Amino acid sequence: MGVIAFIPVRGGSKSIPLKNIRPFCGKPLVYWNLKALEDTDGIDRIIVSTDSEAIEQTVDGFGLSKVRLFKRSPESATDTASTESAMLDFITRSGNTLSDNDLFMLVQATSPLTASKHFAEAIVKYRLHKYDSMLTCVRCKRFFWNADGTSKNYDFSNRPRRQEFDGEMMENGAFYISTVGNIVASGNRLSGKIGIYEMPEYTSVEIDEENDWLVAEKIFRKYNAPSAPDFSKIKLFLSDVDGVLTDAGMYYSENGDELKKFNTRDGMGFRLLNKQGIKTGIITSEDTQMVERRYKKLQLDYLYQGKIAGGKLSAAREICEKEGIALSETAYIGDDVNCIDLLSNAGIAACPADAVEAVKAVPNIIILNTEGGKGAVREFVEKILGKV
Repeated sequence: MGVIAFIPVRGGSKSIPLKNIRPFCGKPLVYWNLKALEDTDGIDRIIVSTDSEAIEQTVDGFGLSKVRLFKRSPESATDTASTESAMLDFITRSGNTLSDNDLFMLVQATSPLTASKHFAEAIVKYRLHKYDSMLTCVRCKRFFWNADGTSKNYDFSNRPRRQEFDGEMMENGAFYISTVGNIVASGNRLSGKIGIYEMPEYTSVEIDEENDWLVAEKIFRKYNAPSAPDFSKIKLFLSDVDGVLTDAGMYYSENGDELKKFNTRDGMGFRLLNKQGIKTGIITSEDTQMVERRYKKLQLDYLYQGKIAGGKLSAAREICEKEGIALSETAYIGDDVNCIDLLSNAGIAACPADAVEAVKAVPNIIILNTEGGKGAVREFVEKILGKV
């Protein structure tokens, strides 16, 4: 009996566009459930069913070994299509790779507060009690009323104290467990003998609207956020140019001269680093006199331009060797795919808010609030120096 986790993530979302890959506590929203599932023993495969190339690119960038991408059919990806249709779409098109007895976990990306222990404990309970299907709930200790003015779940004339009130089980939508055979037979995520896995009350938040997002981020940081990066170890700060120090625009005069727009606040950021004794440098695939002039004006320590043997990571390693420091003591900010190697190996990595999705998917990267050319470097510098 295998265990398959299934996460349906459409590209279309009316309330929050592309919400499944929008940054949530510094990582794309879908990352948190995928990472929790990856870290759960006993889960064999994690299927991400999507109709979006942007989501595919982002998920692929996570580099998680259990994750497989599945191209969702157009019929199961419409605004009116049910989640069950997406499940059956995958099961039907997977052919003999699935068994009727395989456990099938439907996991909702909009519930990022789910942890590995929740998945593991629920699977144990499901098997122990021999349920046909299972859903997750939280205990809601709220008093409910009917529209006709009668109390629904308590005696108002003998109002209980909260600690003495059992409350009611409320479905939180985090995940569901069934078998492939039961889903095919019933056409539903739930059927037969249904069990409940009770989750902590704080996991009741499902992200559907902007307000849900704000609440969920605050709760996540309290219970699940990884420890803050150690900025005190940074001895070298490196930056890309186009899309980071500039807005990635290409400007030309009537004479055909190429122009770039830099941000003065970023320049001050480099000066602040220099005052703290942190070495600074630029590594870029472009080779222009403009960048060289900017490098000289800011009095940076290193400039690597053009085609670099071994790429940007090789350049950074060369600088580290000259300075006698480790790559783990380096901070780097980049925005495009040719930055990924260095971003993945730097001690602390960051990217502008408008970086490409593959860069945002780099593990542990800091996704800044500012776009390239508009002060993104300055925002990163202030994080390093403890000013924000």
